[in-house]
Amino acid sequence: MIVFADRDEAGHELGKYLIGRLGFLVPDAPGEPEGGKFGRRTERTHGTHRPLVLALPRGGVPVATHVAAALDGELDLVVARKIAAPSRPEYGIGALAEDGPPVFDGKALQYLGLSEDDLSGAVERERAEVRRRVERYRHGRDAAPAQGRMVIVVDDGLATGVTAKATLRWLHDHQPAYLVMAAPVCSSQARLSLTGDVDAMVCLQEPEAFAAVGDWYQDFRQLSDEDVDEALRRFLG
Repeated sequence: MIVFADRDEAGHELGKYLIGRLGFLVPDAPGEPEGGKFGRRTERTHGTHRPLVLALPRGGVPVATHVAAALDGELDLVVARKIAAPSRPEYGIGALAEDGPPVFDGKALQYLGLSEDDLSGAVERERAEVRRRVERYRHGRDAAPAQGRMVIVVDDGLATGVTAKATLRWLHDHQPAYLVMAAPVCSSQARLSLTGDVDAMVCLQEPEAFAAVGDWYQDFRQLSDEDVDEALRRFLG
């Protein structure tokens, strides 16, 4: 198993892998430019459609920039938030994405003796944070359309998979032609949980002993809104 230096290295490796895995769907994928310099690409012609790469901020954004560069994809964000168990902020028992409904882990609720109504306050707090981030990152512009396109959702890693599940279920209503979930590292629990929600599940590493996503990065520092802005600026050139 590989420990990635940082999210940029992980994204570079994930992009290379996806060219091989999805090459039949993106036959003219150019690969990432040499030296990691993104720059603008020439628009495709002859009726071909660029894949849509959706980053889960904050950590998924630097990973997704490399995936989008490798596949010559259009890059955008999809904002989702974990709903944590009361008094246990690290333990995600649900999530919501954009304006979609919350998705809960039924087994976790049962184990903790909670109902969905018990988490109504947490849902509203996270929904407010989703709205803030949507406005902060998109600056009032509309989200890129997903209908009829290959859509690749990218995060820096998947532990429980509940945030990704809320995102994928929200995307189903937008009718993508082919939906992919991609991450450099994931737990077996996350892979099994998400397989039924996607056309393809791509994870570079699935460690048997999985405790936390950050264990598989040398540099897994917390990212800020400004880090998201910088990653997007680097990609757009």
